[in-house]
Amino acid sequence: MGDSIAAGYGAVPTTQGYTYLLYQGGVFDTGPNTIFCNVAVPGATSADVLAYQVPQALRHPDDFKPDVITLTVGGNDLLSILKTGADPYAVLQTFAGNLTQILTQLKTGLPEARIYISNQYAIPEIAAAAPGLDQVIAAFNQIVAGVAGAFGVPVADVFTAFGGFEGKGGLLLIERHGAD
Repeated sequence: MGDSIAAGYGAVPTTQGYTYLLYQGGVFDTGPNTIFCNVAVPGATSADVLAYQVPQALRHPDDFKPDVITLTVGGNDLLSILKTGADPYAVLQTFAGNLTQILTQLKTGLPEARIYISNQYAIPEIAAAAPGLDQVIAAFNQIVAGVAGAFGVPVADVFTAFGGFEGKGGLLLIERHGAD
């Protein structure tokens, strides 16, 4: 579930996105024991996930009930700060409310499902061009940790894995020669 990162947008082919790689690598179970469904949509905000993707997960037929849910959401919420000048405090507050509702509904409707959420990585070039963005990303990741912790949902710390605010370099598609 989630946005373009979870959808595999930008990966060529799309099946090289992280959710597909987790599935293909047998991270949660072997291929023959796993039915894979990706409902993530490029451009989705936390409000979109709450309004459209959560209901899809909850309206499952008896023969398909998600056992594992990966969730990457919030990057497009944050982009509204850069693209439209949205108030960072309001964006973070709305995101916190949406994430709480997403996890409430998933945990209530699918109590046996294992849910994993990722936090937000930083793109040093964007952070350098947008003063204060580091603090917004830090606050965003605190919200993810706090809300996820309240529901017992593990957080995949991609922020640290990608090198924090300094960045490791070469991990993002936009950093690769010839990538769009």
